[in-house]
Amino acid sequence: MSAPAAGSGDDTMAVSVSQARHGSGRTPSPPRPDHPAPAFTPAERRLLRRLSTPLTVQRYLNGLRYNAAAAPLTLRSFRGVVREQTAHCLEAVLLAATAMEHHGYPPLVLSFESVDQLDHVLFVYRRRGRWGAVARSRDPGLHGRKAVFRTVRALALSYVEPYVDLTGRLTGYAVVDLRGLGRYDWRLSERNVWKVERMLLDHPHRPIRTPDQRVTQWRNRHRAFIARFPGQKPRFFAGEKSWSELPAPFRKVIGRGDTRRCGASPR
Repeated sequence: MSAPAAGSGDDTMAVSVSQARHGSGRTPSPPRPDHPAPAFTPAERRLLRRLSTPLTVQRYLNGLRYNAAAAPLTLRSFRGVVREQTAHCLEAVLLAATAMEHHGYPPLVLSFESVDQLDHVLFVYRRRGRWGAVARSRDPGLHGRKAVFRTVRALALSYVEPYVDLTGRLTGYAVVDLRGLGRYDWRLSERNVWKVERMLLDHPHRPIRTPDQRVTQWRNRHRAFIARFPGQKPRFFAGEKSWSELPAPFRKVIGRGDTRRCGASPR
């Protein structure tokens, strides 16, 4: 990954965040000359009519299998995800960005860098002056967020604690506008769209600095949790009220305090 860029600590990113919608997000933005309107199929258009809000997109992604395949590696577009009905975090972002762009939101990606190089990405949007996110992950705390955050940085910081496991620790974040790819077809390509990944990897990230003592405390808590509850997912994080709706296997919660965790998925 590229080294995080030193910054002033504000939320002036490479994309103008003032472009993001404040309203309901139902009115499509006019196409730009260098970004021709995507050629959706009738079935895709019917799906896009359903996926009209960040919540409906999050629910759709929650219903897909998580793409954890190690081989072959994929980076599918909106069209590929809909066809295969599976997505990893970046594929989920491309589906969300395509769907929400259709309803007037700019296709913005929040990219995270981690010390263990296991990075994460989310689709981010602004609604009524507050920031939220749509995302898919194998961990409950790395899914979407409700639009309750005043700044992109505040939204990014809500992921710091859930990111800490045996190796993870967030070190940087960036907001990237996929329209910067110009005529590259990241929306509907039938091929893997690796250029999206390269764009995110090469983009300068603003630093996230967390005190070592706090990270050590969280890591020790995680280590104790997995020793006691192998194979289970923790739900003991601060700020869970700001989380978006989770996939079914993560919704039921049992235990309390440092034993609070995801229960059995409902039948």
